[in-house]
Amino acid sequence: MTTDKGLLAGLLLDALAGDPRRGHPVAAFGRAASALERRLYRDSVGRGALFTAACVAGAAGAGLVVDAVGRRTAGRTALTAAATWAVLGGTSLGREGLAMATALEAGDIEAARRRLPHLCGRDPSALDAKELARATVESVAENTSDAAVAPLFWGAVLGVPGLLAYRAVNTLDAMVGHRGPRYLRFGRVAARLDDAANWVPARLTGLLTVACAPLVGGSPRDAYAILRRDGAAHPSPNAGRCEAAFAGALGVRLGGVNVYGNRVEHRPELGDGRAAEPRDVRRAVRLSRTVTVASAAVVIGARAAVRAWARSRRR
Repeated sequence: MTTDKGLLAGLLLDALAGDPRRGHPVAAFGRAASALERRLYRDSVGRGALFTAACVAGAAGAGLVVDAVGRRTAGRTALTAAATWAVLGGTSLGREGLAMATALEAGDIEAARRRLPHLCGRDPSALDAKELARATVESVAENTSDAAVAPLFWGAVLGVPGLLAYRAVNTLDAMVGHRGPRYLRFGRVAARLDDAANWVPARLTGLLTVACAPLVGGSPRDAYAILRRDGAAHPSPNAGRCEAAFAGALGVRLGGVNVYGNRVEHRPELGDGRAAEPRDVRRAVRLSRTVTVASAAVVIGARAAVRAWARSRRR
C-alpha cells in the first residue's frame, strides 16, 4: 500500500507543480552521464554497453538506497512520492503542448517553430501550421508513454528502483540512442534497452488511448482498428502503437516526411482521417492527461489484484 500511496502522491505533485525550472534530478543525472561518456566513449558497441550498464546500475542502486531508507523510517511514502515526481514528465509535456496550441491558434508560426524543439528533434524551419500540429500531436502521443505511463508502470512493478532505472534508460536513449554517426554503435545498447523497457507501457498506452477516445469525440472501435492496422508500421516498435492509437482516437492522419537536421525520414501514414490541425493539439493534450490518470488506476488496481490473489493462495 505504501508504494500505491507514494505513486498517487507523486502523480498529484507532478500535476500541481510539474518539473522545476532549475535543479531537476533528471538534469543532474544527464550531466553525470555526459561526464562518464567523455571518459568511456569509443566508437564501439562494447563501450556503449559498459556506459549504459554503469548509468542504469547507478540509478537503480540509488533507488535501492532510497527504498532501504524508507523501510527504516516513517517516510517511505514521501520518498516514493518524491521519486515519482522526479521521473514523471506528463504535466510539463501538457504545458508544452498547450503552449504550441496557443501559438498555432494565434497564427504565430514563428513562435510555434521556436517552441517545437521543446517537444522533439524535428527541424521546424520549413514547417507550416498543419505540419507543426502533426509534429506536436505525434510527440504528445509518444511521450504520454515515455513521460507518464512507463514510469508509473515500472514504479508499480519495481518500486523506487524501477522508477529511477526506467528514467535512466529513457534519458540515455535521448542522449545517445539516436542514429547519428557518433552514436550508431555506442548508443545501440541504450536504444535497444529503451525499446525493451517501453514495450509493455507503449501497448498499455495504446489500449488506454482507445478506451479514452470518447472523451475527445473519438470512437474506441475506430481507434482500436487503427491501432491494430497501423501500430506496427512505424519504424519504432513502441512509438507507432501510441501514435496510431492517438490518430484513431482523434480522427486524424499522422506520419509523413520528417526532417532531422540533414536527415530526412519518410514515415508511413497512420490513420484514415484528415491532416492534423492546430485545434487537434489541445485535444491531444486532453487525451494524454486522461490516459495518464487511467494508467495510474490500472497499475495500482493490478497491484491490488495481485495482493488479493497472493492472500487467497496463502489461506
